[in-house]
Amino acid sequence: MSNNEGAFGVMYVKLKPHLLMVLVQLVLSFLYFLVEASLNKAMNPHVFVTYRHAVGGIVVLPFAYIRERKTWPKLTLTMFVELFFLSLFGIRLTLNMFFASLKYTSPSFVACMINTTSSLTFIIAVGLRLEVVDVKNTRGLAKVFGTVLSLIGALIMTLYEGHTIHSLQGAPLHVRGNLVHKNWIKGSILSVASCISWSLWYILQAIIVKKYPAQLSLTAWINCMGAAQSAAFTVLVQHKPTAWFITSTVELFCIFYAASKKH
Repeated sequence: MSNNEGAFGVMYVKLKPHLLMVLVQLVLSFLYFLVEASLNKAMNPHVFVTYRHAVGGIVVLPFAYIRERKTWPKLTLTMFVELFFLSLFGIRLTLNMFFASLKYTSPSFVACMINTTSSLTFIIAVGLRLEVVDVKNTRGLAKVFGTVLSLIGALIMTLYEGHTIHSLQGAPLHVRGNLVHKNWIKGSILSVASCISWSLWYILQAIIVKKYPAQLSLTAWINCMGAAQSAAFTVLVQHKPTAWFITSTVELFCIFYAASKKH
């Protein structure tokens, strides 16, 4: 092996986590545009969340049973309640508000807003004394500076709407179509609220995973309970049975693509 090949291998190992993070962001960005296109075809966002996690739960459950059935922790009433709230914050509140905000904003906006989740998680963790910040340390100052910069960016995105950019004619996915987002502030509030709920989910998940280390089983629980919660909410707010119908290939592909990217 030459020196150049060895140096390339070392560089690849160092950059691999960063490259994977970029890949994840690209995959999620495509999901936002795909969901927006589905919403333009009149798919209800709450129905989408329900189907997405129902599919995710069904897919993960067999793997969880095969790999973890011998190591399942005892499911007590306390643990069930904790799983209920974990699903509530992670799916019912977070994703229903998040994808509903797409009706009033844009995929690029929600993609930017989701980056504030880490900052909000940091602030909440500090408030709950789960995180210690040493402002005398360079790393501590970097955390504070990054948090402030992220929140300033989110504020600018919320207050500045800018000009509407329409899809090109003949494009395979139309992210706006004839839909005009008239209530940008409402969408911004929904997006921020979903990020706060998402932050609480991360903190709660870190606590529960220590008690329930079977990760695939935990994923199945979250998906199934979240789908049930979302279905109950959808029935309350959406009284048209036709809202549950999948009427296009884009909607069907969106559901399965989103389900595969959940965990």
